[in-house]
Amino acid sequence: MSNITVIGAGYVGLVTAACFAEMGNSVACVDIDEAKVGFLRRGIVDLYEPQLEPLVQRNMQSGRLSFTTDIRDTDPSPDFVFVCVGTPLNGDRIDLTYVYTAFTSLAGFLAASAARVVIKSTVPPGTSKEMAALLSRMRNAKGVQPVVSNPEFLREGRAVHDFQNPNRIIIGATDACAAEAVADLYRQVNAPLIMTDPSTAELIKLASNAFLATKISFINQVAALCESVGADVTELAQGMGFDHRIGRDFLDAGVGYGGSCLPKDTQAMTELMVAHGLQPWLLQHVMRINGEQPLRLVDKLEHALGGLAGRRIAVLGLAFKPNTDDIRCAPAISLINELQFRGAEVRGCDPVAWNRAAYAFRGQVQCLHDPYVAAQGCDAVVLATEWPQFLGMDLHRLAQEMSRPILVDGRNSIDPEKAQEAGFTYIGVGRSRLPAPAKNQAAITERGELVHVESSK
Repeated sequence: MSNITVIGAGYVGLVTAACFAEMGNSVACVDIDEAKVGFLRRGIVDLYEPQLEPLVQRNMQSGRLSFTTDIRDTDPSPDFVFVCVGTPLNGDRIDLTYVYTAFTSLAGFLAASAARVVIKSTVPPGTSKEMAALLSRMRNAKGVQPVVSNPEFLREGRAVHDFQNPNRIIIGATDACAAEAVADLYRQVNAPLIMTDPSTAELIKLASNAFLATKISFINQVAALCESVGADVTELAQGMGFDHRIGRDFLDAGVGYGGSCLPKDTQAMTELMVAHGLQPWLLQHVMRINGEQPLRLVDKLEHALGGLAGRRIAVLGLAFKPNTDDIRCAPAISLINELQFRGAEVRGCDPVAWNRAAYAFRGQVQCLHDPYVAAQGCDAVVLATEWPQFLGMDLHRLAQEMSRPILVDGRNSIDPEKAQEAGFTYIGVGRSRLPAPAKNQAAITERGELVHVESSK
């Protein structure tokens, strides 16, 4: 068992602290937000993340996990300190203010400690080296204590699962002993382990998210071509995805990517290239395509309705993805802003994030959690987030609530045929050719076999 101090009780820090405690370690989590720490001490998690709150409660009850606002209340000689503070964009660059603050607080606290210091926050290459030098200067140390980079790859909505079942573990260090010590913390985890230098580790995180963003923007641009030539992007993506070099993940055309990671990290990667004299044309276009994608959906809706002024629209899904209440850079927000700009009256709906969104819109948008109530009297509904609650809706009931049943499927997640049967005018992304009736329709199974699906009607 190791004694671990985690600085930052936000999304990454809280998951990290709780999961390390679940592995049997003694973990103290530090955050300057007194209200947040107060809630956590009562076992209340102030963000929506499946599995996280019971995990926190269980490990607090066992005595393995504690929370404080003062690092001096933690073990003065921890084995590891994980820095998991926020690194938001400041303009176009990653803001390291909170990272500097964390290391400043560590300088005096670790004066007599040999703790391994690990950065889990997303930071630009060179940060671990810079923080190691800063820590050594402030401690008046003769040598530079190595700082290890251990970037996180947690997907919101699946963060606990991803920590316990990662695709890979990346450790960047200049000191082999420090790298091995951090690697030993993950001995219970079955995943590929990659040891490299800190700058490479830091860049792996940025490059990974920038690539995923590129893949999404690529398929969205192909979707526009599909609409022009009469092809179906969902079948196209399936055909591409069977090639293991390409893969099916992140080839879902729709309203675009959002959240706290892909937009920020793609922008940071772009600015990093500019700072080093490179031309980031590819990533610039990736971001431009993504920014335009919500506007394309609004254009389709405006065309279908013959104008948006005075129209009542319900946007289903306000979080940037299902199983989270995070609305940061959510495509739904851009959709709503554009709809309002063109004169529409908009209602927002989300099973979890509705309250957070209502606060963000400051009363300018009515936010609800029931899609049937949100759709009452509406001229159209737009699916912006593929929550299971929305995919399982009674489409006949939804259509009956509306004054004009038009459905814009911004995630290509609703069966067009079922929507049409319910009386909807269905508008998808890259689906200018709607599926043929089920009778004798060729389909591809997950094993890649060509089969013929007979109609059940």
